[in-house]
Amino acid sequence: MTSVGGAQMVDWKLAVATATRLVRPGPDISREEARAVVAELRRHARASEEHVRSFTRMIPEGDSPEDTPVLIVDRVGWIKANVEGFQELLRPLLDKMGERRGGGPGGAVLGAVGGKVTGVELGMLLSFLASRILGQYETFAPAGRELPGSAAGGRLLLVAPNIVHVERELDVDPHDFRLWVALHEETHRTQFTGVPWLRDHLQGEIQSFLDETDVDPMTFLERLREAAQSFAGGSRPEGEDGEDGGHSLVEVVQSPAQREILGRLTAVMSLLEGHADYVMDGVGPEVVPSVGEIREKFQQRRARGAGRLDQALRKLLGLDAKLRQYRDGERFVRAVADEVGMDGFNRVWTSPNTLPTKAEIAKPADWIARVHRKGDA
Repeated sequence: MTSVGGAQMVDWKLAVATATRLVRPGPDISREEARAVVAELRRHARASEEHVRSFTRMIPEGDSPEDTPVLIVDRVGWIKANVEGFQELLRPLLDKMGERRGGGPGGAVLGAVGGKVTGVELGMLLSFLASRILGQYETFAPAGRELPGSAAGGRLLLVAPNIVHVERELDVDPHDFRLWVALHEETHRTQFTGVPWLRDHLQGEIQSFLDETDVDPMTFLERLREAAQSFAGGSRPEGEDGEDGGHSLVEVVQSPAQREILGRLTAVMSLLEGHADYVMDGVGPEVVPSVGEIREKFQQRRARGAGRLDQALRKLLGLDAKLRQYRDGERFVRAVADEVGMDGFNRVWTSPNTLPTKAEIAKPADWIARVHRKGDA
């Protein structure tokens, strides 16, 4: 835990305990059926590796990149895994906020409230997210803790109860849906295992973003409280246009330098998410017979959210931006692949300099002109 003078900025153990206590129970399922779901997800994860590598051609035949664990987890397992990652990534920011606590305008309040209340608030947010994530490639997962990771970081999580919940909600073939989800997440694993520099590049950008953060601790705490109050059913102020007011947690900590970094991060995340969507739809017709139905129903679910509370929290947590990343990134990947083929698209993985900019995500032809056609000259 990050602490200054013995006072913890965030009580991570309490965050886990709170999220575990508040997270919604999973779907009603027998023990025997649950075991069958876990076994099938493991099979799909293994099968997806071959499908994704064959389609993307990111990893040359015969190469054996570092293997990373595939974990089938429940909602509590997802919470524990992500808290470990948050601790690693947020440590510089929390250290800085802790140093400011004593003398800053929010110092006295933070000193009184303490890390335990902050831990509860984070736990409430985690409990909200834990019932919604289907799968995740944890790029910065630390090794050697409660859940295994790889020496270089990284593990693939498939959240079994959430997958079962959504397949029932959408009324789609469960076996097809499970494979479809596995294809998406396996694509993320292939991205990071097949492109050795990508993890360090992304981590460097995130740390640069955090290093530039000069947020007042009281402001940050207020944003956490807004999220917690929304989760508890409280109202948030409305903007002039009648929409939910306020900013996302990401927007709170943006300086001009951070906006530049965030633009690059947004472009990379749009690429990664869009590429995963493109791959799972590209592989799908051959191995997922009902892929068309699944995609249509899943897109409708993404767009509508789950009511006003869900929409408010999605905005506060910046999840609406993530939905745009899926859409814009998939359009970029499809446009480039249609124009220059898969091998031409794969030039995107050559170096950080060949990654698309945020503007190029919106205008794929500009990326082709800069990277592909220039390379042919």
